[in-house]
Amino acid sequence: MTDSPIELTETGMIVPLATGPAYFNFCWLRDACPSCIDPQTRERIFDVSALHDLPRAAAARIDAGELVVDWLGEDHVSRIPLSLLDTFATRGKPEDPADLPRRLWYADHASAMTRLPQEAVLNDPDTRARLLRALIEDGIAIVTDMADDEGSLPRLVNAIGPITPSAEGLFFDIRVEIAPTNLAFTAGPLEMHTDLPGEEAAPGVQFLHCLENTVEGGRSLFLDGAAVANALCDEDPEAYRLLASHDIPFFYRHESWDYRAHQRVIETDPEGRVTGVTISQHLQDILDLPQELLDTYYPAFIKFIRMMQEERFLMRFRSTAGQCVIFDNHRIVHGREGYVADSGMRHLRGCYTDRGALRSTYRVLAKQGHTGATALEPTLQSA
Repeated sequence: MTDSPIELTETGMIVPLATGPAYFNFCWLRDACPSCIDPQTRERIFDVSALHDLPRAAAARIDAGELVVDWLGEDHVSRIPLSLLDTFATRGKPEDPADLPRRLWYADHASAMTRLPQEAVLNDPDTRARLLRALIEDGIAIVTDMADDEGSLPRLVNAIGPITPSAEGLFFDIRVEIAPTNLAFTAGPLEMHTDLPGEEAAPGVQFLHCLENTVEGGRSLFLDGAAVANALCDEDPEAYRLLASHDIPFFYRHESWDYRAHQRVIETDPEGRVTGVTISQHLQDILDLPQELLDTYYPAFIKFIRMMQEERFLMRFRSTAGQCVIFDNHRIVHGREGYVADSGMRHLRGCYTDRGALRSTYRVLAKQGHTGATALEPTLQSA
């Protein structure tokens, strides 16, 4: 930290920090005062709009690792940790243990997938943190040795977050049905897709618990949508820009429901990093973009879909009874090879929870010292 004095301006102050001088707005500083948060409820109890005028500092000083601010016209003194100011000066946002970089993966990822037994996930916080960390970083993991009772899947889901209902209810069963409401409930091949894009907020994390699988064929297909999107960006930046800039319509219709929503095929965060993809040709509605735009959008869209069929991205494996595949429905694109329906039995039970719930549970575990980090982390490309 420098010995420079704090400089007050009309709207904020320039504070000397260990990383150099940084400007902070008065309203932001008043909101950042720790006393604005109730220690019991951990909710904000201060409303900056309730002040007669915008907050303004009468004086400010640094004392014992804190910025001390006397506010003009208020009987209030704020003591704001310099560590918080340093974080915002360097990162622009607070520290978040769940803000882990995504590790892109490709067709050979099956052997590197995190696999953890259900009992350990439920009963050991370190193992549970390892699972959640893998879901944040890789977007996919497998829980093995699932109990075969009716409550097995709900117990696993609730260890991560509340079950998110869909049009099918809290749970859905993937097996051949006489009158299917979804192509997944047939024996045919299932194209690469993400689930329920017709819902305004499609479920974030999907669970597929394999109860039985003795049929010929029917291998599960997965790919990392973020890896494909980044490859598209490298190979065809204009195609990437089009898919990351425009929302297209999706639906999910049956006799009892009619969901419709617009989604962006490639999702990015404020820093421009790929956070996920939304793709589903069997639930894609008629595109309602301007016809002139479609002259360039369709070639980009088709190129992206074809890339998802390339061997370099596709991971194949056979689901076996007692395993539960968990994956980020906004990043991992999945499908299935067709199978011979009368060659045996294939039954998977599925459900969803929210990505926010997953990260919430991980943050709580991380604060308790359970980060899920291992000494031998796989070396994969980050995004």
